[in-house]
Amino acid sequence: MTNSPAELEQLRQDILSKRDSDKPHISVCAGASCLASGAGKVIEALETEIEQQGLEGVTVKGTGCPGFCECGPIVVVDPEDVCYLQVTPEDISDVVSQTVSKNEIVDRLLYVDASDGDKKIVHAEDIPFYKNQERNIIGNNIKIDPKSIEDYLALGGYSALTKVLFDMTPKEVVGEVLKSGLRGRGGGGFPTGIKWDAALNAESDTKYVVVNADEGDPGAFMDRAVLEGNPHSILEGLMIGAYAIGANEGYFYVRQEYPLALENVALAVKQAEEYNFLGEDILGSGFNFKINIHMGAGAFVCGEETALLLSLEGKPGEPKSRPPYPATKGLWGKPTNINNVETWANVPLIINQGADWYTQFGTEGSKGTKIFSLVGKIKNTGLVEVPMGVTLRDIIYKIGDGIPDGKKFKAVQTGGPAGGCIPEEQLDTVVDFDELIKAGAIMGSGGIIVMDEDTCMVDVAKYFLGFLAEESCGKCNPCREGIKQMHNILTNISEGRGKEGDIELLEGLAMSTGGGSLCALGKTAPNPVMSTLRYFREEYEEHIKDKKCSSYTCEELVSYYIDPEKCEACLICMKKCTAQSIIGAKHQIHVVDQDICTKCGSCYEVCPDNFDAVLRFTGETVPESIPVDMRTIDRKKKKADKTRALASAGQGA
Repeated sequence: MTNSPAELEQLRQDILSKRDSDKPHISVCAGASCLASGAGKVIEALETEIEQQGLEGVTVKGTGCPGFCECGPIVVVDPEDVCYLQVTPEDISDVVSQTVSKNEIVDRLLYVDASDGDKKIVHAEDIPFYKNQERNIIGNNIKIDPKSIEDYLALGGYSALTKVLFDMTPKEVVGEVLKSGLRGRGGGGFPTGIKWDAALNAESDTKYVVVNADEGDPGAFMDRAVLEGNPHSILEGLMIGAYAIGANEGYFYVRQEYPLALENVALAVKQAEEYNFLGEDILGSGFNFKINIHMGAGAFVCGEETALLLSLEGKPGEPKSRPPYPATKGLWGKPTNINNVETWANVPLIINQGADWYTQFGTEGSKGTKIFSLVGKIKNTGLVEVPMGVTLRDIIYKIGDGIPDGKKFKAVQTGGPAGGCIPEEQLDTVVDFDELIKAGAIMGSGGIIVMDEDTCMVDVAKYFLGFLAEESCGKCNPCREGIKQMHNILTNISEGRGKEGDIELLEGLAMSTGGGSLCALGKTAPNPVMSTLRYFREEYEEHIKDKKCSSYTCEELVSYYIDPEKCEACLICMKKCTAQSIIGAKHQIHVVDQDICTKCGSCYEVCPDNFDAVLRFTGETVPESIPVDMRTIDRKKKKADKTRALASAGQGA
């Protein structure tokens, strides 16, 4: 129990005094991604190896996600800050015997910078992926065991809470957040301080604060990583917000697909209660606060704040018209301050470092840093944190290291399923709330999906509209019917049933859906369609007029045939075909039965490169030399006939 700021500081010093900074300590990413890649076994192997070698004072801990998911599991050996990537249990003997015991480097586990003559990099801060970031929020993830409140306290945890409880009035706290320019990181980008000010001034004996952790965007995992890796930072931010508006109760709304996040948050709440950071008379300040954890059922629309609050009340998660806003009439009709996970995590930084420090990052209208999940056709996938105002080009090429396999960049989609797709000529667009909208996209919660030349933009729009059609709550007609009809048109276009006028119809539906929908889901749903039409209109026209998909993505517009001149009757494609659409036998050139073929492309993928016998066509006439009926051709006889023909022409036997 800690009953005063002095006792908290004494506790902090006691924790630090027991830690020998000169002794080796090993951190292993234990985020969901690295755990899936075997980090748990790496930790076990480390503990076993250290015990077997009799090394005293060496500590091992699983930590939060440091972001470089492409190269996990990640191991950092301190105090030298040696960073090893893609570590396996088989590597541990060398890590312990060489790096831990002798301070020697295991070269094969280092990052190799191909852009700098295959230079091997020892320290994480020198790796381009990390070097080009500004990691204010997730930088501590690799330093903290999320299951240990002592790790958080050792890094200054709960000092911001102490500061506001004993040195600041609620109005001063709100004023500092207003001055910082912090805007909501959940997608809306509304100024956080204005929300807080409205809730502070709302007259009510009961007020609430809520953490919106209902992260549902495909490919997004920013909130999950912060919840899993540093739950106390969110908890501290929430408590500061509660003090600022006069709330004594708060909620974590976490989707059920995040079991590790739920586990770590629940443990953080329990630990905070044990240390008197939660409950009655916190730190002797007279401030009372309790927290409840609610597991969301995974409805995408519950990311919208009014729908989330109704879900907390046990009602169907459907958006409500505003005003009134939750800040004045929210949970159970009481003033409620609801913010995204990342927004809350920014609050302790602003209080400790000051608004002036915070505003040095970002642009005029978008301050601070932003966490993004960088996924798709990109070499370095993972979690990145950059200052607002960085360009998309820098994120993709300086941090992400560009497109793999020598492919060309085609587009980047930002803002989740209701975001927009931005082409190469717009890559110098700066990333902030306002500039992305001008480019036809949105910031959203922070998902960035990179696409290469093999991507069909019609198919991309169809995918996201399909997702949104499934996730629409159906409460308002423009959203329920508009999204569904746009998806139907996109489906027809991608399957060869597109017709003249479809593009204009899409544009009209987009306008009515976006303009008439109740919540942000419906209002932004047209973005995938309108942005792809804006930058890739020729692909729509090609699909409609020529029944052609140049990226060979839309299966109904692609057909597969076997070239009899190249087929070696090896049976590989025939064995791979699950539809049994390939007819032939040993020594018989194969033929694809077009009536059975499901157009999965597996035959094209498995045909040996030195044969290159499987051909694919889209929007083209199949050459007459390609058999299209059920005939099979004897390969030996065909080869003999060809040899005789060459001999009779005097071209050799």
